[in-house]
Amino acid sequence: MKYTRLTKEQFEELHEEFIRFLASQQIDKNEWHAIKAEKPEVAEQELDVFSDLIWDAVLEKAQWLEHYSKNHIFLFKLGNESMESIIIHAHTPVADFLTDAGLQWLNENLFGKEVQFSRGKKDFGEDRNAEIFSLLQQGAELSDGTLYKQFEDMF
Repeated sequence: MKYTRLTKEQFEELHEEFIRFLASQQIDKNEWHAIKAEKPEVAEQELDVFSDLIWDAVLEKAQWLEHYSKNHIFLFKLGNESMESIIIHAHTPVADFLTDAGLQWLNENLFGKEVQFSRGKKDFGEDRNAEIFSLLQQGAELSDGTLYKQFEDMF
């Protein structure tokens, strides 16, 4: 397995897609129930393959990520060959970007001496999707890029 297995909730949301996936494997409903009962290891493999297919599709389309921590906000713009980043760092314990109050503080102190911005660029290695997945595993979330674009316009 390349990524992680989808959660039960994710499988429920993707129920129709999973049915089509099984059909592409020439597995109908009755056969799927038989596989689960008689060959659970095969069923597990099918769940893993489907999970990887879904993750690959999501990661291929990913263009923006955001990651918030107490004193940092990491914004990523994902290209095909590389990713660019904008990092916002607060040099004060007053700011906690995990709270609404901390984000309000940032809005009010954006150009103050306690806030530092930096930019970066990194080429992807051999597996773009794996690198993006690693960022998601570390707490980043897919976004629409609005915040990245706002800060990019300020530079």
